Amino acid sequence: MILYFSNIYNVAKALLQGMGVTFSWLFKPAMTVQYPDEKLKTPERFRGALTFDKESCTACLLCIKACPTACISLEPAVDPTTKKRLAKVSWYQIDFGKCNYCRLCEEACPTKPIKSVRHTHEYEWGMKQRSDMFVKWIREETLK
Repeated sequence: MILYFSNIYNVAKALLQGMGVTFSWLFKPAMTVQYPDEKLKTPERFRGALTFDKESCTACLLCIKACPTACISLEPAVDPTTKKRLAKVSWYQIDFGKCNYCRLCEEACPTKPIKSVRHTHEYEWGMKQRSDMFVKWIREETLK
């Protein structure tokens, strides 16, 4: 019998606490954002879409080694006369279907002050097909 009444008391207490939270928000101003016209400000450490700066990349392959899902691939530029690897990248590709936005590639990148691979604050981009998830950056000098 005591268990029955203590159960009723606990349920009533939880219900009143929940209604108290609801009632406390009743007189506060609305926090609605009209999405296409207004956008929320993302936090400083937000991990949005990855971007790549092909001019600052040294083709060190550290981002590939740090990536746990192996979604990054690149090819270092090669000097055609000496066949030696240059400190430039020929092409760089990210498979966003595999990327888990862990930021390990950005942390491993040694380029300063701006990382060659980094997260942006973009959050509104979508892909309709699997092939759209492969983003490839190509250095123009290698096309000549």
